[in-house]
Amino acid sequence: MDQIVQQILNGLTIGSIYALIALGYTMIYGIMKLINFAHGEIFMLGAYMSYVGTVKLKLPFLAALLFSMAVAAVVGYLIERIAYRPLRNSNRVSALITAIGVSMLLQNLIMRYFGADIIALPSVQLLKPIQLGGVTISGNQIVIFLVTIVLLVLLQYIVFRTDFGRAMRAVSTDAEAASLMGIDVNKTITITFVLGSVLAAAAGTLVANYYSNITPLMGVARGLKAFIAAVFGGIGLLNGAVLGGFIIGGLETLIAVTSFSMWREAVVYVVLIIILIVKPTGLLGKKGGQKV
Repeated sequence: MDQIVQQILNGLTIGSIYALIALGYTMIYGIMKLINFAHGEIFMLGAYMSYVGTVKLKLPFLAALLFSMAVAAVVGYLIERIAYRPLRNSNRVSALITAIGVSMLLQNLIMRYFGADIIALPSVQLLKPIQLGGVTISGNQIVIFLVTIVLLVLLQYIVFRTDFGRAMRAVSTDAEAASLMGIDVNKTITITFVLGSVLAAAAGTLVANYYSNITPLMGVARGLKAFIAAVFGGIGLLNGAVLGGFIIGGLETLIAVTSFSMWREAVVYVVLIIILIVKPTGLLGKKGGQKV
């Protein structure tokens, strides 16, 4: 029983990371109808900026987290303003190719300035572990849970309790009608893009601290799984992204402790294919529903 609970906690840890990244995917898709395949590289950038903050600038974890999120916010703004806004009214293929190009650009910039090798970070336990019988919750797991919960609550408040959140939902439903109602569509899209980048950078910082190593390609696999989580739960839905993140994280952890551990990557994709065949809109998706 203790081992089962321990694996559930491990699954929630991984799921928290996927949920934060998936939220960025789902917000950007909901408001722009764009699959931002460079989002995984924003996650990777956040991990490297946390390395700069903690190792190079000697900042404490919280300050490094804020530094990472701030850098990602600036980069997210520049990406949306320079790469995506000029193509907003073009066909989907052009935007998709641009997203792939931005992804490769970020990867190569990181390789240029930090090298292509894995960088080891000092292992730091931010909080004391909690022992509950035979179950151990590490200090870094507690930090991941706390940061994820705070960011999720804050995002829910922004989307559903503020004027900007109402503007987001209006633009998501009908950008042209929102513009006629006096909403600055460009500003709303840009801020949404920045929010998604901030969440991805926070996830990158948490992963860098949890696993104590970073690599320029770390955003590829995790970004793809987070995208799968967003589609799994219902692309464009905040609660769908969170649910999908935790399910994918739990499923991956469950498969990893069985004799089929070598198949854990394939199982995730197989489950996604089944969901798309049975319910193409995702678990929580509804045809014609309001999405953000």
